[in-house]
Amino acid sequence: MRNSGAVAVVEGVGDHGCEYMTGGTVVVLGATGRNFAAGMSGGTAFVHHLDRSRVNAELVDLAPLGEQEQTLLHELVQRHVAETGSAVAEELLKRWPDAVTEFTAVVPRDYRRVLEIMRAAEAAGRDVDDAVMKELTAPAVPAMPVPPAPRVAAQEVARA
Repeated sequence: MRNSGAVAVVEGVGDHGCEYMTGGTVVVLGATGRNFAAGMSGGTAFVHHLDRSRVNAELVDLAPLGEQEQTLLHELVQRHVAETGSAVAEELLKRWPDAVTEFTAVVPRDYRRVLEIMRAAEAAGRDVDDAVMKELTAPAVPAMPVPPAPRVAAQEVARA
């Protein structure tokens, strides 16, 4: 499943789910195959009972859902029930306060960073596009050099 902006609610995915996903939202109410989120650079996936061993974590972070994410997920699961009559989604809604804690957000690291920059710019009343470009094109701050460990003469090591 390569998603570049759509919203999808599915009851399971095979191998390579959300591979190269660049945007949108995917809700997985069932199991995932191996190599989930490989190459995922944008968007968000919410996975019920995520098996972390099946995730390709090279580009993504796994986290519990925040309040806004929980609200969005609830709306998407409700809509899924309304449009499909899904028994799986209906059972989740019946026990929602517990069920929502069983989901994991799968979010690409760089995508999350851009979202954080955008939120901060909006909160500060700054132009969002300018803030993102400034932050992403700023030169990296060089790390402080670490001095080399003192050398110990061979004679001192032998005496110790």
